[in-house]
Amino acid sequence: MRSASRSVRSLAGNPGPGRRFAAPFVAMRPSGVAIRARLKHLTDRDGMVLRAVGAHLGTLASRDLKARCADGPGHDSGRWAARKRGLTAESSSRWAGSITKATHDQWALARRNQLAYIRSLEAGIATVSHRLSLPVGQLGTKRAPGGYQSAEEWHAKSRRLASLQVRHAAVLADWQAGRVRIVRGGKRLAGTRHHLEEAGLTKEQWRAKWEAARWFLTADGESGKQFGNETIRITPDGQVSIKLPAPLGHLANAPHGRYVLAAPVTFAHRGTEWADRITGNRAVAYRIHHDPDRRRWYVTASWQRPPVTTIPLQAALAKGVVGVDTNNDHLAAWRLDIHGNPIGAPRRFFFDLSGSADHRDAQIRHAITRLLHWTKDCDVTAIAIEDLNFEQEKTREKHGRRKRFRQLISRFPTARLKARLVSMASSHGVAIVAVDPAYTSKWGAQHWQQPMTTPNRTITRHDAASIAIGRRALGHPIRRRTAPPPTHQSDEQGHWTVQATSGVPGREEPCPPVPGPRTRCAPPDHAANAGDQHAHHRSGRASEQEPTPAH
Repeated sequence: MRSASRSVRSLAGNPGPGRRFAAPFVAMRPSGVAIRARLKHLTDRDGMVLRAVGAHLGTLASRDLKARCADGPGHDSGRWAARKRGLTAESSSRWAGSITKATHDQWALARRNQLAYIRSLEAGIATVSHRLSLPVGQLGTKRAPGGYQSAEEWHAKSRRLASLQVRHAAVLADWQAGRVRIVRGGKRLAGTRHHLEEAGLTKEQWRAKWEAARWFLTADGESGKQFGNETIRITPDGQVSIKLPAPLGHLANAPHGRYVLAAPVTFAHRGTEWADRITGNRAVAYRIHHDPDRRRWYVTASWQRPPVTTIPLQAALAKGVVGVDTNNDHLAAWRLDIHGNPIGAPRRFFFDLSGSADHRDAQIRHAITRLLHWTKDCDVTAIAIEDLNFEQEKTREKHGRRKRFRQLISRFPTARLKARLVSMASSHGVAIVAVDPAYTSKWGAQHWQQPMTTPNRTITRHDAASIAIGRRALGHPIRRRTAPPPTHQSDEQGHWTVQATSGVPGREEPCPPVPGPRTRCAPPDHAANAGDQHAHHRSGRASEQEPTPAH
């Protein structure tokens, strides 16, 4: 695992000759908020109405998505208005607006994913073509891979190159024609229909999950309207009412074609912030969805925050920083003061990324929560983390047979952890400082692992890397000491080392002289008897006529 982590760090930020490290910066705070609550104690009629509304609007959403995909890149505002008018007659103007907006977002996401897939195929084709052009068995370098190891592997990779080129040509043709392939409900769930035994589902269970995934019960908020939303309205006391589509108006149990659910809803998380928004009639979007496995209904409230100016870097680092090294199974953290000196003992926050996506997400949240609580206990207002990005490194062609290493990179929680950390840290008043990841593990282990290790405490490379990350965020060099000029490495001026003394943590100056060979710095208690030691040192080496270094 340690060797893999070293390779991961070099992939994320190998400086190369003449590279300058990127300056640390404070990450932007999230611009949106989403909270979820359960709809408890729903009656059978409530469930029937929600299913009917979701199925009806889901049919309209599927029809609108088909029309949008048929328009392709030639879509314009006039076509959008025509689609919205066609949906309004079968629902309402607000439901139609929500459906068309969701359709546009889904189509745009598919186009971005399509472009990313094209770039991935191009990177794979370039790598395989380069390796095929080299003689069999030629060794690679740190900058470029070498040739394949055998003629059999060369032949297999030549066939793979042809396959990649065919796929690239097909996807590129779709991109140029504006064709996208979208499955409402999810491609994975659609494929599960043909492997029910492996998934442990019956036809009825799969059908319930498929229908629930394709329902549409999402309403965009409107500022200035009562409680911030006219379609799905939730009052401050938790009463939920839904504006029914025109064909389902006969199911209404309240005036103006609305249906009021029997049970109220309560938002425990950020409930005060949500109440302030709806009281001021500011926009709040709602989404109601069903979980067939648990047989529960949920409602999600979301809204946008006004852009907040990020605090200056120096203000965020005024009380020091907590350096965090991200790993495959834990977060290694160490607190540093403003001078870059590690304080106390390192901390490790473990998580398990096996299992389902919900389990992995929960593990990351728990680890971040423990990290933030410890940061607040240390009275620190900034966390330094590497600005990692492995999107260009997750290619099968680049790392060849290193299957385990490719799996390590693929499951490395970079984007999700960074997004979670920024979002959760903002609510705790902690700033996230992103730094260049180049050489943090290598230089941290070289300069900090052995000095910080004690007989009662073993320091890992990850702990040392957290110190390097924190020092880079503070603007200090990672090295503990700087070598003196060549002329000062001899007895001409004595042994000089640019290192802060214990009395003045923020200042770097030559070490005080000590008795004996001039190859080591003074111990921490040397200042008390520096005068006697200095005199003894001069008398013992008077024949050398060596001047004493100035302090």
